[in-house]
Amino acid sequence: MLRIALYLTLAMAGLSPAFVQAEDVQSRTEYNISLAGIPIAKASFLTLLAARGYTISGSFRSYGIVNLVTDISAETSVSGVVRNENLQATSYRLVYRKGKKTETYDVRFNDGDVVSSEITPKPKTRPKSWVPVTEAHLKAVLDPLSSLLIAEGEDVCPRTLPVFDGESRLDLVLSAKGVREYSQGEVKADAVVCGVRYIPRAGFRKGRKDIEYLSNVKGMEIWFAKAGTLPLYAPVRARIPTQYGPVDVTAVRFGS
Repeated sequence: MLRIALYLTLAMAGLSPAFVQAEDVQSRTEYNISLAGIPIAKASFLTLLAARGYTISGSFRSYGIVNLVTDISAETSVSGVVRNENLQATSYRLVYRKGKKTETYDVRFNDGDVVSSEITPKPKTRPKSWVPVTEAHLKAVLDPLSSLLIAEGEDVCPRTLPVFDGESRLDLVLSAKGVREYSQGEVKADAVVCGVRYIPRAGFRKGRKDIEYLSNVKGMEIWFAKAGTLPLYAPVRARIPTQYGPVDVTAVRFGS
């Protein structure tokens, strides 16, 4: 459950082709994460954009009641190049820690296709119920850090986002739900609200209860707002129903 909140938070800190500018740009974004109204984690991200390349680095850490059971943290980064006024990811990394266990995911891209993917330590033998990731699944995909950023002038939703996180291939299907006012911390904006449907494609075990729940749940949303003076829309809120109550990811600092 918290792992899924982590992935959505990572996606909420990415870039867009509309970020391309003549001068270097630096932007910091911070998020609070709660479960059923109880604070459980925080995340922060730093984006650096130059004329020919970009990097995003971020951290995620649990706290409060979650740490009474186990510590969860993550560091992540993506880097890429600027080509024809577009940003193209070339590498993505996630280091995920839960208690004493650490997993590292490294992915390399070329023109939107995954050319290599490695998990350290190497996963144990997959069960027969595992849905394997094929080469076809890795064509024209997005990394979690830059999948949810939409250039101004385009419809925020509806759209389908093909995401590969280093292990699993999934689609996020967005549908339009109107405009609402968003106000949290330093962030105040009119937000475009999109309903979200989670569709697992590969890289998961059939019959997993959390995957089945998310595949059928209603009420998942992502809210997009204009990112300051930059010509793009980015998520300021994600709401994820779970069996333990709703997870809310909310921006308290946004593109400043």
